[in-house]
Amino acid sequence: MTFNGKALAMVCAHFWAAAPAFAFSVGDSWDWQLTEPVDLDRKVRVLDLHPDLVTPDDLAALRQKGVRTICYVSIGTLENTSEDFKVFPDDVLGKTYEDWPDERFLDIRRLDVLLPIMKSRFEACRNEGFDAIEPDNMDVHDNDSGFPITADDVVAYVARLAAIAHSLDLGIGQKNVPDLTADLIGHMDFLIAESCFQDKWCDDVNAYVRAGKPIFDAEYTDRPIDFQEACEVAARQNIAMILKDRDLTSPVQTCP
Repeated sequence: MTFNGKALAMVCAHFWAAAPAFAFSVGDSWDWQLTEPVDLDRKVRVLDLHPDLVTPDDLAALRQKGVRTICYVSIGTLENTSEDFKVFPDDVLGKTYEDWPDERFLDIRRLDVLLPIMKSRFEACRNEGFDAIEPDNMDVHDNDSGFPITADDVVAYVARLAAIAHSLDLGIGQKNVPDLTADLIGHMDFLIAESCFQDKWCDDVNAYVRAGKPIFDAEYTDRPIDFQEACEVAARQNIAMILKDRDLTSPVQTCP
């Protein structure tokens, strides 16, 4: 199922809810941990975490310290270790993700199937105590997924997911896809970037900062980088930048 522009506008008008009561701010410090070992004792404003690595008590303690939390959810692939693996019908599963052999791409055009599943995932994040959603693998249109997915398909899907997140009083962010910034910024509350300095596209998403919405960027230690120069660029553009290992474990280097 696909949507043209008029249909998408009608759908978004129907499902849109107010943005969450809290808001992240431009310049908020952050860390990102998706793989053990996890260290929650971080002096940051925002922590992006895999929900399997924390408990509701952990999240409550972070909230007491003034730390807001983002819940990792893959919206464009299915990991074969996911607890809800069996609820995905075979016909929405595409090719294996080349860089992550335990994941297969999803046919994100199948809104009838995927939206209820993703809503359940978002509800689980909310019930655990998270404040927002990191919707990973948004770039299905840029990968060999096994499906003829277009940028318009991604926008239609993500807009619906944003409406669902907001209806649950959760924030939600754009994940990479700088080419879709103009189409998504009106739906999203922040942006999470990977290697925007190393790949030279930080400028392409700076509309978020100009709109008063933060950009959280992670550069990677397995690639050459002059992190001092990267931090200078981040400071000029009001980007919250960190340096992490590819597996996103606890070690982190922050800009001065």
